[in-house]
Amino acid sequence: MSVVAPSISALLAALKPGQRYTHPTPPGSGDAWLLTELAVAAGKPIVVLTAEPLESQRLAEEIPIFSSTLRVRPLPDWETLPYDSFSPHQDLISERLRTLHALMLGEVDVLTVPITTALYRLAPPSFLAAYTFSFKQKDKLDEAALREQLMLANYAHVSQVTAPGEFCVRGSLIDLFPMGSVVPYRIDLFDDEIESIRAFDIDTQRSLYPVGSVQLLPGREFPMDEPARNHFRAQFREVFEGDPSRALPYKDMGNGIPFAGVEYYLPLFFEQTATLFDYLKRDTLVVTLGDIDDAMRRFTQDTATRYNFLKSDRERPVLPPEDLFLQGEALFEHLKSFARLALTAGESHPDYTRAPDIGVSRRAEDPLAKLRALLDSPAQMTSTKPPRIVLCTDSHGRRETILQMLGEHQIAPDAQTESVAEFLSQDLHFGITVAPLTTGFTLTRDALIFLTESDLYPGHGT
Repeated sequence: MSVVAPSISALLAALKPGQRYTHPTPPGSGDAWLLTELAVAAGKPIVVLTAEPLESQRLAEEIPIFSSTLRVRPLPDWETLPYDSFSPHQDLISERLRTLHALMLGEVDVLTVPITTALYRLAPPSFLAAYTFSFKQKDKLDEAALREQLMLANYAHVSQVTAPGEFCVRGSLIDLFPMGSVVPYRIDLFDDEIESIRAFDIDTQRSLYPVGSVQLLPGREFPMDEPARNHFRAQFREVFEGDPSRALPYKDMGNGIPFAGVEYYLPLFFEQTATLFDYLKRDTLVVTLGDIDDAMRRFTQDTATRYNFLKSDRERPVLPPEDLFLQGEALFEHLKSFARLALTAGESHPDYTRAPDIGVSRRAEDPLAKLRALLDSPAQMTSTKPPRIVLCTDSHGRRETILQMLGEHQIAPDAQTESVAEFLSQDLHFGITVAPLTTGFTLTRDALIFLTESDLYPGHGT
């Protein structure tokens, strides 16, 4: 007897707060298609917790391919090992702050997060609210007050702005690269009024285009003003035994230095830390992808090993793992507040299959024989419609290269499109588009086949 998958509406109806509903994982990039359908139909935020960090980034890139209207954001990891004595790259901190702030404002439809990243304790939402400010053209701006505010928000005063979290003052010009922004801005003052704000290029330092306003997020995920530093030192004395003056973190904080690896002392800056779940709306749907239990277990074991190795260092004592990370039981307690869909491996999905084998055989008489056979074959799906086939390329340049190769073997797509949506809007049998999907898949229900460069050139990567 064949298994029938529930429709998206039936799947949504089955998701209840406090309950876990299992569903087969579609093959290839079919999971991105399924999550897109789910997000569009749900009309409420979705958080996707992945066992593997690379899967989180992949989904953040692939879901917008299927729906350009969804606001999709990843929450990246710090990309440091627990207790490392160096800090995350400023670009990562910038992206994290931008995502957390967008969550607070309800401006995220799909959030993708590695499960190990979801274990990290975070600054409370009140910190972001207190240290975020904005200004616009024609506002009055006190340059000295702005400089002081930027310093308190952990921005670095530099001679030339090149990275998020930096600013430079040159007379009536203020160059500023806000955290969470993709470009820096040049503010031109006339006396104490903002005459203009323009984005500029960090390589050429030339102005690009005018903007109406600028929003400033904190420069780091913790405060560095005097009350925060005093709180850090008081908490340090309470948590760690011995003479605190011998500890480098204690001395650096007393001197106002955000030392490398300070992120792993984050709880000492706050009365109470938060978790990712404090930033989520109550009606958020949580989707898990992969074996998150195993990923958490490995992370917890590795963290405990590193802690036991480092905990006796008097010059740089470290906080116990439970102060920095959610433990497994605590995370599942948080998950009980949300409706949860677990995409599980092992069972095939009745609506999806793997992409057909179309691999190029370079030494064969007809290298594209498999693709040619697919294009000439009748429908072999649940639908009676002939299949619609779209070949997704990584870029416009790659599309032209593949088009040339197809032409040399007398294969011509019905059309070239700029997106998957444009292909789907037309009645085409075979099209080629720019859409950097990782792996192809077949949506049997709709007689739709997605092919990718990795399907065309298996084993070569993309």
